[in-house]
Amino acid sequence: MRPLQLRLLPDTSEVVEGRLHVGGCDLVDLASEFGTPLFVYDEDHLRARCREAVAAFGDDVAYATKAFLCKAMAKLAHEEGMKLDVATGGELHVALAAGVPADRLVMHGNNKSALELELAVEHGVGRIVVDSFDELARLDQLHAHTGVVPKILLRLTPGVEAHTHEFIATGQDDSKFGFTVSTGAAAAAITRASESRSVELVGVHAHIGSQVFAVSSFTKAVAVIAAVAEPYGLPELSIGGGLGVAYIADEIAPSISDWGRSVRDACLDAGVTADVSAEPGRSIVASAAVTLYSVGTVKEVSGIRTFVAVDGGMSDNPRPVLYGSGYETFLPRDVSAERPDIVRVVGKHCESGDVLVRDAAVPADLKVGDILATPVTGAYGHSMGSNYNKVLRPAVVFVSGGDARLVVRRETYDDLLRLDL
Repeated sequence: MRPLQLRLLPDTSEVVEGRLHVGGCDLVDLASEFGTPLFVYDEDHLRARCREAVAAFGDDVAYATKAFLCKAMAKLAHEEGMKLDVATGGELHVALAAGVPADRLVMHGNNKSALELELAVEHGVGRIVVDSFDELARLDQLHAHTGVVPKILLRLTPGVEAHTHEFIATGQDDSKFGFTVSTGAAAAAITRASESRSVELVGVHAHIGSQVFAVSSFTKAVAVIAAVAEPYGLPELSIGGGLGVAYIADEIAPSISDWGRSVRDACLDAGVTADVSAEPGRSIVASAAVTLYSVGTVKEVSGIRTFVAVDGGMSDNPRPVLYGSGYETFLPRDVSAERPDIVRVVGKHCESGDVLVRDAAVPADLKVGDILATPVTGAYGHSMGSNYNKVLRPAVVFVSGGDARLVVRRETYDDLLRLDL
């Protein structure tokens, strides 16, 4: 098996005497300094993707924080001119704690509680993306108490298949999200919101799914929602997020710039005069990071396979378990090495399904104590992580210009008891 394709690594990656450096920092040295598992993010890569998104869609483009959120990331995205898309009261709280102005936040969620809506209105969130008639009723009740009229978008379900995993497809009619166009719910919602004194309807929104490689799926969605919204002359249209990224060697993904051009061309074809925005998340952060693990056990089951167990697993990257997602592996001490051996990289959890890489290509000299890395782990690893088996959540560092900055500390055993009474 060939060496790892360097295009899967963060932008500032370079090989120095065989060892991988990111942001001017040696990954093996980072593992020694901060421990493992460890998320390492290339700060320059993050900033470059944020700027690319702003260039593609303008300053109304919002970073989808569900992909990866901590105060440092929220602050970075804001500094680079992006709004932030938050989907819960918790994400809202983190964004505000990072100093992001509330009017630069977009509040999502298919089942926002009365408290979450109250927080959004109280803080003056820039846009609320309304997902149901029940939510419109909650906003009516909130208006009766506060007199505040929030600006809203309506999330429409366009009936577009995104050709992705069923768990992350959201644009089809059979979805918990939004007002379905084909049933007439979308038109009814627009009429209801337009006539309401409790909200100011400023636009429509759609999100067809995640890890979408075919930009044609987005252009189909534009055509559908533009047709529904056109009679109302609404000033804003958001195509949501979901642009895919390459995780393994045989995947090629469109760039954010490619995506932006396709969406804008589709809007032009559909006669859209509204301001067009989007909500990239994965495509901002995924390939900006690598996860570092320590190899603890190499177990050869004669005639069957070799298992390589690391000190993390489904608690820091549940995507392989949830979606069957594929990843590459390599040794940062020799990133250009041939990888002739095929092994199964597993975690330390009490589950046979705790698999990080099902068929991992690794160098023949891999051994216990090695630092093993998986690239393209910047999205939906840290954010979807857990304390299963009471495993401690990893630390997160940002690297740039030879400096490593700890932005999320590793949990301690005492942290596991903080909520216990």
